[in-house]
Amino acid sequence: MTPSLKVAVMGAGAVGCYYGGMLARAGLDVVLIARPRHVDAVQSDGLRMETRTFDEHVRLAANSEPSAVQGADLVLFCVKSTDTESAGALIRPHLAPGALVLCLQNGVDNADRLRTVLPQHSVAAAVVYVATEMAGPGHVKHHGRGELVIEPSSLSEAAAQAFVAAGVPVEISGNVRGALWAKLILNCAYNAVSAIAQLPYGRTVQGEGVKDVMRDVVAECLAVAKAEGVQVQGDMLLAVDKLAGSMPGQFSSTAQDLARGKPTEIDYLNGLVVKRGEALGVATPANRVLWALVRLIESKHP
Repeated sequence: MTPSLKVAVMGAGAVGCYYGGMLARAGLDVVLIARPRHVDAVQSDGLRMETRTFDEHVRLAANSEPSAVQGADLVLFCVKSTDTESAGALIRPHLAPGALVLCLQNGVDNADRLRTVLPQHSVAAAVVYVATEMAGPGHVKHHGRGELVIEPSSLSEAAAQAFVAAGVPVEISGNVRGALWAKLILNCAYNAVSAIAQLPYGRTVQGEGVKDVMRDVVAECLAVAKAEGVQVQGDMLLAVDKLAGSMPGQFSSTAQDLARGKPTEIDYLNGLVVKRGEALGVATPANRVLWALVRLIESKHP
């Protein structure tokens, strides 16, 4: 990879638009691969990036065809967990042999699943800590944070340098699996509760008994992670307590999906903990209730 890194963002929703936009703002050649209405808006007016420190229209390419990954050195893979294999198959014929596909997705197993579809390519997992949303076609709104933790690979250092130069903090870590589980635990604690209540994090934690539910969820997740042999570093209960204070106005991605009548990733969040718990003989009743309720609400939008 060179300083003239060419970047493609596969599945340019809120996360992909934020990181792709930051790289484009720093002068890199970036193409967003997104739904037609977002593509039309970006082609017409650029990507509007509304952040805590700037509000700008960033000029970059946009396309609705997976073939637009052609020639990219770095592919930010940002599709929903439900679409990992299908989206991987769509880009496979067009990927450059030396490209790095970096998974910026929720859940803990996307990179492994993507490697089965892209066995000849370099795939690395990343943990994403950002609060962002699509406020309209071609308009990404950033609420806070933005750091990445990237799995080591032959191309990770060059990717990290590009992100840092664009103002995105990056750590390359040998324990990305543990970091992914830590992020999963935060998602399991907040996503479903925010989605069911349709309330932002700051309001959800004020609900009677909600913090106790979250503590039950965290305890179950940690028990499953331990049974999986995963090392989750840090005090997860403290991290969960702090999250609402750091982004009180943020609605979870699951809440945003339900509000728009879209399928959620709940099967890869609380649902994954339930599934792995069943396989390992670990009881997960709190996660099961949250998973089942979100799926029930989802069923209202066939």
